[in-house]
Amino acid sequence: MNGEGLAARIAASVGSIDAAAWNALAGDNPFVSHEFLTALEDSGSVGPGTGWQPVPLAISSGDGPPLAAMPAYAKGHSQGEYVFDHSWADAYERAGGGYYPKLQIAVPFTPATGPRLLLSDSALAPPLLSAAEQLCLQNRFSSAHATFIEPDQVPLFEASGWLLRSDIQFHWINQGFGSFDDFLATLTSRKRKDLRKERAAAQAGLEIVRLTGDAIRSEHWDAFWHFYQDTGARKWGQPYLTRAAFDLLGERMGEKIVLVLALEDGEPIAGALNFIGAEAIYGRYWGCTKQVRFLHFELCYYQAIDLAIERGLSRVEAGAQGGHKLARGYEPVETVSAHWIADPGFRAAVADFLEREREGVTADRNYLESRTPFRKGG
Repeated sequence: MNGEGLAARIAASVGSIDAAAWNALAGDNPFVSHEFLTALEDSGSVGPGTGWQPVPLAISSGDGPPLAAMPAYAKGHSQGEYVFDHSWADAYERAGGGYYPKLQIAVPFTPATGPRLLLSDSALAPPLLSAAEQLCLQNRFSSAHATFIEPDQVPLFEASGWLLRSDIQFHWINQGFGSFDDFLATLTSRKRKDLRKERAAAQAGLEIVRLTGDAIRSEHWDAFWHFYQDTGARKWGQPYLTRAAFDLLGERMGEKIVLVLALEDGEPIAGALNFIGAEAIYGRYWGCTKQVRFLHFELCYYQAIDLAIERGLSRVEAGAQGGHKLARGYEPVETVSAHWIADPGFRAAVADFLEREREGVTADRNYLESRTPFRKGG
C-alpha cells in the first residue's frame, strides 16, 4: 500500500472512533471490539485515576475512516498486564531514568491472545508501529509494550525491530471431539477417573446453569459482582473492573458472553465469566461465596470444555497462570509480547535479559509438555 496521504493520529478514546469503522478492522476477537473497549472506558474501569489512559492510535487517509488502529494506553504503573516488567522498571529507575509513563498496546486486564494491530492491509503495520514509537519519543515515554499478540502478528513486530518475549499459558485444544467423553478417552485411565470424580463431586447438590444474551439479568450480574470482588481482593488488592462494566458488557455484547453459575437451593454461590470468539472460548473471571471442593475446576475448566465442544470452537484460553490446569487436559502453549525501548543502553540490557529468560521458558515448556495427562500415542 502506498503510504502517501496517510496520517496517524491519537484519539481521545476508542469511543471517539466510529464503532463500525473500528470493528471493521478488529475482526471477531471479542476483546478488541469497540463494544468491549468502550465498556471499559464508559464504566470508569480505564481512564482518569486508573493509570490506564486511553490513547488509541489510528491511521487514515484525509477525513476517511481509519485504515489501521491499535488499542493503546498511557500507563502510570504495571498493574493489570500479566506480563511482568517490574524488574525492568526498578533497574531503569535505579540508573536514573523514569520508566513511567509507558505505552501499553493491549486489552486492559485481559491476558488473552488477539490482534494488537488492527489492519486493513498488512503494509500498514510498519507505519502504525512507527507512530507508536513517535508517540513515545514525543511524550518522553520510556517504552512501548504489546502483550498477548496473536501468533500471526508476531512477525510484524519482529520485522520492525521490537524485542520479543515468550511466556507460557495453558490452553485446551479441541481435536474434533464430539463429547466430553471423547476428550476423556485421550487421557490416561487414572486421569479419566480423577476428572469424572471431580465433576461428580463439584456438581453434587448443585444446579449448574449457563446464561447468555438477554438471559443475563441485573440480579445475575449482582451475584457475579460479589464473586468477582472476593477474587479480586485476594489476587490484586482491589478489583480492576467497576460494577458498571458488567452491565455495559452485558448490554453491548451479551451474545458473546456465557455466564456459568452454580446454584444451591436456587441461589448463586459461584460463577465463571466466559467470552466467545470465532475460534475460542476465553475464560476470564471466577469467584464464589461458598467453598465447594473442585467447583472452581468445574465452572472454569470443564464447563468451558463442554462449551467449546458444543460450539465447535478450536480451543479454550483459560487465562494466566495455573499449573493445575495441566492435569485437567490444558496444554502449555507459548504466548508472545513485543517491546520497544527508547534508550539504546537500556534496550541492550533488556535484549540480553530476554535472551537468557527465553532459555528458561523453553526448558519450562518442554518439562510441562512431558507432564501432560494424555495417553502415550493418544
